[in-house]
Amino acid sequence: MSFSESLESLRKIDLADLDFENAGSWPAPVKAIAGILLLVAVLVAGYKFNLEDIQLQLEQQQIEEQSLREQFTLKAFQAANLEAYKEQMKEMEESFGALLRQLPSDTEVPGLLEDITRTGLASGLEFSEIKLLPEVQQQFYIELPIQIVVEGGYHDLATFVSGVSSLPRIVTLHDFSVEPINKDEPSRLRMSVLAKTYRYNDKGLNQ
Repeated sequence: MSFSESLESLRKIDLADLDFENAGSWPAPVKAIAGILLLVAVLVAGYKFNLEDIQLQLEQQQIEEQSLREQFTLKAFQAANLEAYKEQMKEMEESFGALLRQLPSDTEVPGLLEDITRTGLASGLEFSEIKLLPEVQQQFYIELPIQIVVEGGYHDLATFVSGVSSLPRIVTLHDFSVEPINKDEPSRLRMSVLAKTYRYNDKGLNQ
C-alpha cells in the first residue's frame, strides 16, 4: 500500500468505530500510528524516570570534579611552596620567642619596678605610690597591673611616659588621670596611671 493510499484509508476511519478492547482488529495504518505514539510515550517516560536521574548525577559529579580540581591545585601550590612555608614558620617561631623574652618572669618583676622608679626619678618626678595589683589571667598571658601615682611638671610627666615606653620589657600605660596638686601651684601636677606588664601563661595552651 502506498503512502497516499494509507492516508486515504486513514481519512475513512471513524475513531468511534475502533474497538479499544480488541486492538488487533484495527487497520494497519492505525496500528502503526498507535505503535509510534506508544514508542514516544515510552521514550518520554524513560527520560523522565531514568535520564533525569542520570543527568542529576552527572551534574553532581561535575561539581565534585571541580571541587577536587581546586583542592588539587591548592595542594600542588602548597607542596611547591613547602620549603618557603617552613622558612616562614621558623622566622615566626624566632619572632615569637623574641617577644616571649620581653615578657618578665615572676622573679623579674621587682627589677621592673626598680626600672620604672629609676625612670621616674630621672625625669624629675616624685612617687606618691607604686604598687602591684592582683594578676589578671588571660588565655595566653597574665597581666601584672602596677598602680603608679607621681608628681611633677608637665614636661617631666611626658619624659617619664616616654621613658617607660622605651624600657626593654613590655609595659603599657592605661587610665591616665592628670590634675593640679593645688590651685596655688598649677604647674605642678599629679598623674595617676595604671601600668601593665605581662608574663607568658604556659598553661593557656593546655586549656
